[in-house]
Parts: sequence; C-alpha cells; structure tokens
Amino acid sequence: MEKWYWMIVVVLMGLTVRWAVSLNSYSGAGKPPMFGDYEAQRHWQEVTYNLPIKQWYFNSSDNNLQYWGLDYPPLTAYHSFLCAYVAKFINPDWIALHVSRGYESQEHKLFMRTTVLIADLLIYIPAVVLYCCCLKEISIKKKVANALCILLYPGLILIDYGHFQYNSVSLGFALWGVLGVSCDWDLLGSLAFCLAINYKQMELYHSLPFFCFLLGKCFKKGLKGKGCVLLMKLVCIVVASFTLCWLPFFTEWEQTLQVLRRLFPVDRGLFEDKVANVWCSFNIFLKIKDILPRHIQIIISFCFTFLSLLPACIKLTLQPSPKGFKFTLVSCALSFFLFSFQVHEKSILLVSFMLPLLLKDELLMPSVVTMMAFFVACTTFFPVFGKTSEEELKLKSFCISVRRYLPCFTFLPKLIQYLFLTSVTTMLLLTLMTVTLDPPRKLPDLFSVLVCFISCMNFLFFLVYFNIIIMWDSKHGRSQKKIN
Repeated sequence: MEKWYWMIVVVLMGLTVRWAVSLNSYSGAGKPPMFGDYEAQRHWQEVTYNLPIKQWYFNSSDNNLQYWGLDYPPLTAYHSFLCAYVAKFINPDWIALHVSRGYESQEHKLFMRTTVLIADLLIYIPAVVLYCCCLKEISIKKKVANALCILLYPGLILIDYGHFQYNSVSLGFALWGVLGVSCDWDLLGSLAFCLAINYKQMELYHSLPFFCFLLGKCFKKGLKGKGCVLLMKLVCIVVASFTLCWLPFFTEWEQTLQVLRRLFPVDRGLFEDKVANVWCSFNIFLKIKDILPRHIQIIISFCFTFLSLLPACIKLTLQPSPKGFKFTLVSCALSFFLFSFQVHEKSILLVSFMLPLLLKDELLMPSVVTMMAFFVACTTFFPVFGKTSEEELKLKSFCISVRRYLPCFTFLPKLIQYLFLTSVTTMLLLTLMTVTLDPPRKLPDLFSVLVCFISCMNFLFFLVYFNIIIMWDSKHGRSQKKIN
C-alpha cells in the first residue's frame, strides 16, 4: 500500500511539472512562415480531417508537402485525425483547410497541451509506473526513485510540451513492449512494440534488441518444439499489426512507396542540422558531406552502425536475458544515433536532449528548472557523487579481466567519477556561455557546434561503457555463482 501511495505522489509531481512547462512559450510561436512544430501538429490535424486518406502523404494543391507534410508512420496520422475530430466539435476554425495556417490562440494552445497530457496519462505514465513496480530485487524507495527520475526527465517534457512531438506515445508503447517481453508476455510485448514503430520510425533504434531477444528465446525453447510455435506466433502478430496499421496504404504500390519516402528522407543527406552524432562532429574537421557521394555516405553509415551494434546483438541472441535485453536497448539506440544516416535531433530523447534546440524555441527557463529538478532527484536517490565501486558500476568482471594483465588497473571508478564531474561542469559552462556571450562573427555557430561535439564524446563513452557491461555480463554471473 505504501508503494502505491508514493507512486501516486510521484505521478502527481510529474504531472505538475508537465503542466507548468506547458504554460510557457512553444516552438515557432508567432514566427511565420512555418510557425514551428506547434503548427506542424495542427496542420496534420487539418490535413487528415479534410483530405481523403490517399492524399495524406502526397503533394497536391491542398497538401503542400513543403509546408509541414506528414513524415511519420500511419499511427501518427490516425492520432492527428482523432485529435482533429475532437477539435472540430470545439472550434472548426482550428482545422479549416488552408485558412487555418498559422492559427494561434490561447484556447487552441490549451487544447494542444491537453492532447499531449492525455497521451501521457493514457500510455506513457502507466507504463513507467508499472515498469518501476516490476523491478526486482530493489527496495520500494528505489522503485519510487526510478519512477520519479523517469517522469522528471527534462528532454521528454520540454520537447513534448514545447514542440508537440507526442514522443510519449511511441516511448510509452515501447516501454509496454519492454515490460511484455521481459515478463514472458511475448505476444503482447511484440504487439506493443509494433505499435511504437508504427507511431514513430525512430523506434527502429530499439528494433534489433527486440528481435534478437525474442529470437534467442525461441532458440532456447528449441526450434523443433515450443520455440518454433513461439516464432510462428510472433511472426503472425508482427505481420497482422503492420498490415492493420498500413492497410489503407497497401491498396496501391505507389501509395506504399510514397509513405516510405516520407518516412526515410534519404535525399536530405547524411545529416541535416547540428546533431550530436559522429558524422556531424567529424564534419567539423573534414567535410565528408561535401567530399563523398551520397551512396558512399549511406554505405559507410550503414557499416559503422551495423558493426557497432553487432557484438551486443549477437550476445543477446545467444544468451537472452531481461537484464541483457535492457542494456542492449540502450547500446543499440546509441549506435543508431551516433552512426546512422539522417539522424533527427529529437531522437536523442532516447538518451538526452540538445541545448541549442531548446534555446531556439525560448525554452531556457523551463530547461533550467526541469534540469535542476531532475538533477536533485538523481543525486538524492542515487550515489552520483558518493563512492562508486566497480560493482556498482557493473564493471567488476571487466576490471578483474584487465587486472590479469595490468595489476595496477584499479583507478577506473575514480576516473569515471572525474569524467562525470568534468562533463557536468563543461556543459554548465557551455550553457552559460551560450546564453550570455555572443559568438565570434567568423564563427556564429561556435557554441552550438561545441555542445554537439562534447555531447557526442559523452555518447561515445556511454556506448563503450554499455557494451563492456553487456559483453562481460555472463562472466560476472558465473563468478557470482562460484562465490555463492
């Protein structure tokens, strides 16, 4: 009973922070001709309500794809249609074809904020609470602490309530999927994750861990017996869910191709904006985007992405476990973000958020407040600045292996602690510089480039860190059994 009491308190705190942030400015407010992501979501409601479904993804006089054309999978379009249906009852002017472009009012702002909050309440927040309650071998206090830190995560709050991206829907479905397959409800978990992919294509970042974990389960059960039955059921669930979501677009081959073109804009090149991934950071020193042909960029990007996630995926397939599955989710998400082609800056919501994007949309104060709340919650409940042992960092097995050849290798925990403090201090200084100083005239993008580059270095570190944990996990497990 005590656990649920504190979970309710945590949820209310999360909702309070969300609503407080929603009272601030939003992306593109009063900035023609595009009016930002707020207008994008409103425009999608306008398009889906007023045009036949076959025209949603096609360029026409009624649907100019250069003006916030739909570029997310069908479930996002259906969600926009549902919101538009409600908006029509409240005020038809909000979604009137053509004439509603750039529509801004306090009533409509309240409506849009409410749609994000409802999505949180229906899908994301219940998944977070149940996930934290299902965590094994930790105290009630730690379960509540996990829920609090997740619900106070600034990136998701600021982007969803400042940009109306509804990332909570896809992330919520993905978390339901993680819950399902971790608790051996494999069919329900697969269905939930299919819904996540069909809502936002960035969930493909998590697709390989799901595939490898479930395939590993099938191998473990035996492909000549129960494993084969499970595999067939999983195939049926995936095919059925994708077919139902895409059915209106399967009537004509050109329809299907056009939706895919919108979802995967290869023509935009290796990267479009300043993103904290390897290609954008490397481009500072060598303009690979201009030197190499696009098809070579695609091949190089694919090879680096594939090679960086391959060890973790092979390990998960051969030794499937819920713990390994969760670590591989993070590792693969980082691999895709760091190395894949045409990365969207908001896809780092799976890991962190970007300062320049928030400053551009006048979300500095909400950023500072939510970051402080998140940081206080993390440092209160977790030993960020306390003694960090090899065991707490899950690096004991790795360190034992290294010490066989380098007996003096005892400094890693201290090094990681110093790196963490250096990273936090550097980002605080960069934030202050970005806000208070004007960049040099010859280098107008200096601060945003520095933020991206340093963030990229941090993400690379975590990619290596999580891969070490994944690859040395079984050795650690065996040594623990011997000790026991």
